[in-house]
Amino acid sequence: MSTYFDYKNSTLNAEAVPVTDIAKKVGTPFYCYSTDRLEDNYLEFKQAFSDYPTTICFAVKANPNIHVLKLLASFGSGADTVSQGEIIRALKAGIKPEKIVFSGVGKTKEEIKFALEKNIGQINAESLEELEIINRIAEQLRKKAKVSLRINPDIDAKTHEKISTGKKSDKFGIPIDEAKKFYETASKLRYIKIEGVAIHIGSQITEIEPYKAAFTKIAELATALIKRGFELKRLDLGGGVGIKYKNEEVIDIKAYAKTIINIIKPLELKLFLEPGRRICGDAGILVTEVQFIKKTSERQFAVLDAGMNDLARPAIYGAYHDIIPVKDREGHKSSYDVVGPVCESSDIFGRDRKFFNLKAGDLLAIMNAGAYGSSMGSNYNTRPLTPEVLVDGKKFKVIRRKQKISEIFELER
Repeated sequence: MSTYFDYKNSTLNAEAVPVTDIAKKVGTPFYCYSTDRLEDNYLEFKQAFSDYPTTICFAVKANPNIHVLKLLASFGSGADTVSQGEIIRALKAGIKPEKIVFSGVGKTKEEIKFALEKNIGQINAESLEELEIINRIAEQLRKKAKVSLRINPDIDAKTHEKISTGKKSDKFGIPIDEAKKFYETASKLRYIKIEGVAIHIGSQITEIEPYKAAFTKIAELATALIKRGFELKRLDLGGGVGIKYKNEEVIDIKAYAKTIINIIKPLELKLFLEPGRRICGDAGILVTEVQFIKKTSERQFAVLDAGMNDLARPAIYGAYHDIIPVKDREGHKSSYDVVGPVCESSDIFGRDRKFFNLKAGDLLAIMNAGAYGSSMGSNYNTRPLTPEVLVDGKKFKVIRRKQKISEIFELER
């Protein structure tokens, strides 16, 4: 528990607001975010890198709500985007184009054209084929495309295989042993302006050694490129720093900053970083109501009104999220499988979780749900998208209202 989500008078509060008050107004399920936690997490990065020219570009895919982006923009954040839609979100949130990075392995021609028209600060190219497309579109627009090449360093980030992006077998980036050749080829493309080297080795990384190994390789590559005459401006070292979901030992951000700066300082290049989960992950919870308790000869199930369409991580990755009661009660605890209503066997939030005498109408909070929660939500089973709430001290506001079922059908007319 933290001071951002903590019990007061046996009731879970989000900052200074009882979660029960929010539930009465908004209904369940809903996502709830803490302004203070978002600010503190962002400033932790900003302060750790205050002595080095660094742009913190929040990874929009982690939590794309425009109100969250506006809040982070007010602290000075840039944006790491992977689609035209995310670029639009960042711009609507007031993030300056020069602080927006456009990443992604499969950008469409329309998306590349849009990014160039909006003068996005950096496009991370991941293949020769993509470079040639960017060059052709830039020629049509009569402008130079500011590009960094994303390099795959063949480093195992020691994270879940489905969120690893820096191994040779992954689809992302240019193999590091082919990088110099790619830079030489890129330098001959008339409408490409090579400005940097980019890397991102995965997500939910909890050990600093994979970073150290990857960043050392990238610094060596950048040094070699500068010696060959490339006028590099920046290094983009991605994100992926993990949070504590269960019992992980997480990376200290000051130690992370010291590691990076020690490696890259001799190059005197500006730095882009793209944290997402570490900024918003523990700043959010998913609040849900128990519909009933289903008992069988082997188990008892707490059936919720939230499902895997609301929070997909447990179903996709087998991810662990702590689940706590909104009303804390003492006494003998029993084991429950906490499940959703979606017609899939994978719609399970937790097995053998212990609670005191759960019953219909009880509220539960699924913790550390601020990253890749709402952003991965869907209308599966024709279920409406989940509302979102932002708390600031004693106040809260709805930053995404609950979708009406009738709105789901609008595009099918």
